[in-house]
Amino acid sequence: MTPTVNRRTYRSELRAAQAAATRDSVLVAARELFTAEGYDCPIARIAERAGVAVDTVYTSVGRKPALVLAVIDMVLGDANQPLPAEQRGYVQRVRAATGAHEKIAIYSAALAHVLPVVAPLLEALRDAGRKDPDCADTSQRIEERRAGNMLLFAQDLRATGELRDDLDDQQVADLVWSTNSAEYYSLLSRQGWSSQRIGGHLADLWTRTLVDPAVWVPDATARVAQGPSVRPL
Repeated sequence: MTPTVNRRTYRSELRAAQAAATRDSVLVAARELFTAEGYDCPIARIAERAGVAVDTVYTSVGRKPALVLAVIDMVLGDANQPLPAEQRGYVQRVRAATGAHEKIAIYSAALAHVLPVVAPLLEALRDAGRKDPDCADTSQRIEERRAGNMLLFAQDLRATGELRDDLDDQQVADLVWSTNSAEYYSLLSRQGWSSQRIGGHLADLWTRTLVDPAVWVPDATARVAQGPSVRPL
């Protein structure tokens, strides 16, 4: 007998593959245009770049807040798909490092690479949130997510045994969270600081502020402040 072919399953798989390809095209177009032109880039331009209708952008990814969030997660992961924090290359390298100095150096170098793109998008999303509830909600979720990730970073630093005993993990997380923010980056950027200088400043600040003076070595801190030649993957 001739075997029965499940055409419905085949068509379903084909549609799913086509939908995934469309979403990929929209995400790549959004990343290219948002990073080049900023938050004000019209959705119609993204649709045109992706070769789809505007409604397809909305159904495949979402409205502008969802697109911006996806692009931020693509930039942070240096990938063509949004990546959660634990899958990002620099996060994995931070966790693999054994000492607080090295962890701080890796993270600050990664920030020097991504903040020039991410900070303007975060600030624009926050500003748009004054009038758009969806933007406000997305911006708030990003901030809460950052705060949670910084607590994990603080705990990772604590595990090295090199942090000050008079600071608890939440205090460490709050200090890192506030100084790696888009607002902090933008303030220094407007004063003419380069992204590399800001990255070096963060490494120096965190090392001097967070690391136990008993294990703090000025020469090592100077090397951290210069920032390693590490590009997040």
